[in-house]
Order: sequence, then structure tokens, then C-alpha cells
Amino acid sequence: MDTPPMDTHLRYRPGVDTPDIKTVYDFTREKGIVRAAEFCNGSGDCRKTHLSGGTMCPSYMATRDEKHTTRARGNVLREYLRKPYVKNRFNHNEIFGVMDLCLSCKACKSECPSGVDVAKLKSEFLQHYYEANGVPFRSRLIANFANLNRLASIWPAIYNFTVSNAFAAGIFKRISGFATQRSLPLLAKTTVGSWFQRHQADLKHERQKRKVYLFNDEFTNFNDAGTGKHAVLLLEHLGYEVILPEHAESGRAHISKGLLKKAREIAINNVMSLREIISEETPLVGVEPSAILTFRDEYIDLVTDDLKLDAQNLGENALLFEEFIVREMKKGHITSASFTTDHRNIKLHGHCHQKAIASQVPTVQMLSLPINYEVEVIPSGCCGMAGSFGYEKEHYVISMKIGELVLFPAIRGKEPDVLIAAPGTSCRHQIKDGTGETALHPIDILYQALR
Repeated sequence: MDTPPMDTHLRYRPGVDTPDIKTVYDFTREKGIVRAAEFCNGSGDCRKTHLSGGTMCPSYMATRDEKHTTRARGNVLREYLRKPYVKNRFNHNEIFGVMDLCLSCKACKSECPSGVDVAKLKSEFLQHYYEANGVPFRSRLIANFANLNRLASIWPAIYNFTVSNAFAAGIFKRISGFATQRSLPLLAKTTVGSWFQRHQADLKHERQKRKVYLFNDEFTNFNDAGTGKHAVLLLEHLGYEVILPEHAESGRAHISKGLLKKAREIAINNVMSLREIISEETPLVGVEPSAILTFRDEYIDLVTDDLKLDAQNLGENALLFEEFIVREMKKGHITSASFTTDHRNIKLHGHCHQKAIASQVPTVQMLSLPINYEVEVIPSGCCGMAGSFGYEKEHYVISMKIGELVLFPAIRGKEPDVLIAAPGTSCRHQIKDGTGETALHPIDILYQALR
């Protein structure tokens, strides 16, 4: 009997206008960033546990704290953006505190009933928050990951010794704000780009009829060069001419740290560089999911209006390596005859962005090309590393706690001869740090399976 009338205690009052806030991302589809935050209807689907399946929301699964739900992030952003407390509506520590444990896994983009993309909202928030408060040193360091690796790759042995040596690495981690317990990624002895130039000069065979462009992302080029080489050799063995086009880095690190104006420059550069050569017949194929999927996701909302159609066309023809292989399987261009008949069992941990924007199914199908390869998908959500998140000292404990929910126990419980597959470079690093096991990119597994 004390229940208030239905037209009271409402979220909005009559006559209050929705503010039009200038953003770097294009929020036209959502009718502005405020309405993008308002997509959250409070259903609470983000309050799942790891037993429910899916990925959303890894920080809530680990903490069980409402503050770290997708819903809380949508609510706090909507509340502050609607009220003109200051000129910069994003400049509030309260928003930062709620956004801090968002891993930008993008699971909410696909698992939330309303499709609230909190990763996109977080990037936009950080851009404006840093405009008011300055960009932290660590964020600049991570965002410039590709440039720093390019410099370090001149003397990779010196770099690798430095980040592997307990004393030197400890100093670097403390200065940079990384967790001292975390190992750091090593550089390959030779970049994919350098190797490919020599490899092309050594090729003696005739050009193949079918052509594919390989996106040599910054993670593959500098750190996972072995996988990049295997991607080239595998495609060539299967009858494709592989081309590494000129392009900039993916911009994933800038996006994740909220440096969107620089990410926009990168997106525009890549769209303009690749729009004339990428098509359904000659697709752009990527190794690292978080890098190639920027073409399908963030780039479309970052580029200028005159490039939107080009970005959309490019995104439609930017494929995960697994998606390309499966497409060619369906055309009859690739068959199991090229691969071993030996028996292997594989456990697969999927990349968060792949689950949210694409699908794990092509990875399972590709790994099943060898007729006696059996693939089991680990029902894990986010691995907990999420790019740079798990390296950061204040996030290390929560990162490992997320890994312990499902992923780490599943790997520790496997039989010794079972292979672990993980398309994401961060996922493979997290698995190594958390379990001591070496996970392989599905490309490496399929390359090793060639007859």
C-alpha cells in the first residue's frame, strides 16, 4: 500500500533535453553517446557467474560487485553525461573508478540484450578524461607499443635480455607500472616483414591464381613472427599467392587506452591504403583477432564520413585467418587431403573479440581439417589478460582471478598430449603465466599438420 505511483521516481523528468556531446567515435546510429549509454535497460544479464557460460562480464564474475557490472558502467556514464556539472562532462573520478575494471572484452556488445558496447564507451570516456587530466606515462607507453617494438627490434637480443633479466626487468616494471609478477613478451629475432622480403626473393615457383593479402599486425610482426611465417607458408602450400600490403599498425593499443584521436588517424591511413586492393576476391586476412577485427568494428565509427563506405566495404572483406580457410574449404579449394591423418586432441580457448564480433566456429572447423583432429572448446569467458590489462600492477590479481574461474583449471586438467589452441596473443601469454603451459595459435597447429 506504500508503493509510489507509477509516474514517480522515473529515470527522466519531462522537459529535460538530451545533451549533444561532441565525440571522436561516430555515435550517429545510437543518436549520440548519451543514448548509447541509455541502451542499458537494467536487465542485469551482466550479473552472470562463470557457471552461466559466456563472457560478460569478467570483472563482475571475479568480484561479484555490482560496481563492476556492465549495468553500473552504463548507469554512471548516463548519469554524469546528462548533468552539466562542468564543461567536460567526462571529467569525473567516479566514472573512472567504475570504468577501471572494464577489460574491453566487448562481450556486452553481443551478450547484452540491448547490445551496450561498454568498450566503445570506455574508450571515448578515456579520451575526454585524459584531455582534462593528462595521459598517464603507462598509457602512452602501451599505446606506442608498435613504435617501441620497432625501435627495440633493431637489437632484439638486448631487449629480450633486459626484459628477461630479473633485476633489469624488475626496474622496468616498477617504473612502467607493470606487475612485477608478470612476465613480459619477447621480440622475435626477425620481424615478419624482414623475413617476408627475403622469402619473396627466394621464391622460384610461378604465381598462383588465387591471391590473398595478409595483414601484418604489430603483434604478429614483432612478437609472434613464427606464427606469421607459418601463416604465409601454409597459404602458399595450399596454393595461394600471399602479399603483405603497405599499411599502418592496427591501432588496437591506442583504442584500448582511449587515445582515439591517434587511433582515428591510423584508421584513416589504413582505409585509404587498402580500399583499392581489398575485395571479396582478394580479401585482407589477419592473424591476431583483436587487430584484424578493428576493420570490422571500430574503424567504421572512427573514419571521416567520406570514408565510411570504404571502411564498411573493407570491414566486410577483412577476415580472420580461420574464416578465410573455411570459406575456401566450402569452395572446394582446400581439403583434408593436404593434412596428416594422425590423431590429435585439441582444447580451444577463443578470443573475446572473436566471440563478440565474429565466431569461434570457423576456428573449430579449420582445426578439424585433419580428419582425425578432435577439437573441444573450453567454456571459458575472458582469459583475464585482455591486452595490457593483466600486465598493469593494480589489475594483476583480478586478471589471474578471472583466469582461475574456468580457463586455468581446464588446462591444468588436460591430458599431457592434448594441444592448447588460442588465437589471441594476450591469451597465450596469460595461459603461460597462469599454468606454465604453452598454447599455440591455430595457424601453428594447422601448419604442423601439413603432409
